[in-house]
Amino acid sequence: MPARDSYHNTVKAALVADGWMITHDPYRVEYGGKDVWGAERDAFDVVVGADRDTQLIAVEIKNFTGPSVLADLQQALGQYLL
Repeated sequence: MPARDSYHNTVKAALVADGWMITHDPYRVEYGGKDVWGAERDAFDVVVGADRDTQLIAVEIKNFTGPSVLADLQQALGQYLL
């Protein structure tokens, strides 16, 4: 499992303050019976699962701390699209 982002607890607190209940921390993402983290385990940040009323969400908490914010954004968008 990847390391938690520096904003992890802040994001969780904001979700709770907005009425969400944290249900999974971390939320495991599987596809085809395999863990999505796989060999790319450090490429993803931790995903938090939460629910409110009848809504369920998964939130990926991501920092852009590399030398290029645009490269970090490109990587995050690519992971999201995958």
